[in-house]
Amino acid sequence: MSADSGFGVYIHWPFCKSKCPYCDFNSHVRERIDETRWRDALLTELDRAAEALSGRRVASVFFGGGTPSLMAPQTAAALIERIGTLWGLDDATEITLEANPTSVEAARFRDLRAAGVNRVSLGVQALDDAALHFLGRGHDVAQARSAVDLAAKHFPRFSFDLIYARPGQTPESWQAELRAALAMAGDHLSVYQLTIEAGTAFATAHVRGDFVLPDDEVQGALYETTQAELEAAGLPAYEISNHARPGAECRHNLVYWRYGDYVGIGPGAHGRLTIDGQKCAIRNRRAPETWLQAIEASGSAREEITVLAEAERREELLMMGLRLREGVARKRFHEEAGAEIEATLDANRLRTLIDGEFLILDEAGLRATAAGRQRLNAVLVALLA
Repeated sequence: MSADSGFGVYIHWPFCKSKCPYCDFNSHVRERIDETRWRDALLTELDRAAEALSGRRVASVFFGGGTPSLMAPQTAAALIERIGTLWGLDDATEITLEANPTSVEAARFRDLRAAGVNRVSLGVQALDDAALHFLGRGHDVAQARSAVDLAAKHFPRFSFDLIYARPGQTPESWQAELRAALAMAGDHLSVYQLTIEAGTAFATAHVRGDFVLPDDEVQGALYETTQAELEAAGLPAYEISNHARPGAECRHNLVYWRYGDYVGIGPGAHGRLTIDGQKCAIRNRRAPETWLQAIEASGSAREEITVLAEAERREELLMMGLRLREGVARKRFHEEAGAEIEATLDANRLRTLIDGEFLILDEAGLRATAAGRQRLNAVLVALLA
């Protein structure tokens, strides 16, 4: 169980070709953007962030969105170069960029690799053309396979996402799809259960009765199928939705789940930074144009910065760390909560969850069992309410 939380840089590129009906991320469709203005603004925000973060060493950089593979490789190169100047980069630094199969071409991948990107995460989402149409994706299975092949050719590490618990899906059909995915996968897969998020097109359609999700029993069977197939293939779950061969975990996401410090750059980006011994939650202005105008006017687009109390730090640490198979290390808990695990949690609640085989508490720390991770929301409510 690791207590090393690391330091990461997240850069948000908010633009997409189209808005997926299940997506509640801060993503927007624009007919055209002035990429020079955007590059300069992102560089400006990096410079401002570094003023309070000198002496840090970057473990990971993550370009998310939106669809950052729509960004010109020259923009990615400029941002990576500036991060190296401000905080230092070396061969061990993981630099990930999210990409959609529809925005992938060999020349762009080659140029992104030359810019310094060494890991890509592809939004494949399904290996079934009907499912891709339902999910509002702009690619088909053939394009997805081609994109994965290109990623494997140009980058030392790559991953792709899949979404399950789709309408009409059965454990048998999902097992076949997983096996097809494993045949083309590298050392990492992200597998998410479809959920209906407020404010999305799917939320409206679901209320209208346009589709029905699998019931709880089927969803449970789909989850168990996922765990069994990927574990057998040597990609166990190191986090609820993420699977990797040992040593191939996404280092940037480990920064989040281990409750490390990270700076968020771009519209709507969040950060968690330890400044003068205090953990601060930081949030940027969300609307792209509002963010851009604020950066150009003052060099900052921070909308909110909150100093977190020890109780808030403890809860965030548990909510993130219990997603991991490794759980929360005792040393890490003490760093954030200022006390031992047993001293800060309700003894009766903790004992009930341990006796129910949802949590394990030992010399290493606190972690959820497989059953606990499958029901983590309920476990957290029972532990922290």
